[in-house]
Amino acid sequence: MTKVKKVPGYIRIDTVHQGDQDKQKGVYHINAVDEVTQFEVICSVEKISEAYLIPVLEELLAAFPFVILNFHSDNGSEYINQVVAKLLNKLHIEMTKSRSRHSNDNALAESKNGAIVRKYLGYTHIAQKWAPLINEFNRQHLVPYLNFHRPCYFAEIKIDAKGKEKKFILIAT
Repeated sequence: MTKVKKVPGYIRIDTVHQGDQDKQKGVYHINAVDEVTQFEVICSVEKISEAYLIPVLEELLAAFPFVILNFHSDNGSEYINQVVAKLLNKLHIEMTKSRSRHSNDNALAESKNGAIVRKYLGYTHIAQKWAPLINEFNRQHLVPYLNFHRPCYFAEIKIDAKGKEKKFILIAT
């Protein structure tokens, strides 16, 4: 069990694909979640190539109400490349990545993909041409809704006088 850092700014990021239909790719959603506050930002793009992804990543990072210290992703080439590394270096953000074949390294973002992205945007194919409108919906409605007084619970383990582990719930809003 890794210890949760006490300061915000450590984000977990993942890409969610909105399916293919008739050999046409669907829209991609970029889901970023802060480890401590659970503040979440979702952006949508037509493609995950650098030309589409970099402007959306800049928008996504600027949407967080605190300084981003760390950017953690899986091993996807959309994030592990020189262009993203250059952007993060310019913003003085450390980049870390999950270990190969260890999907639990990015469990927070993966769980939010189902609990948030799929819940509100579904599983069915959405054509790429709708990405700008979906992104506008995310920016104006979904992200503020997700982060409006949303309580987050964390179990902190303390050892009592007898040496037993006790779990206490910490609440962050």
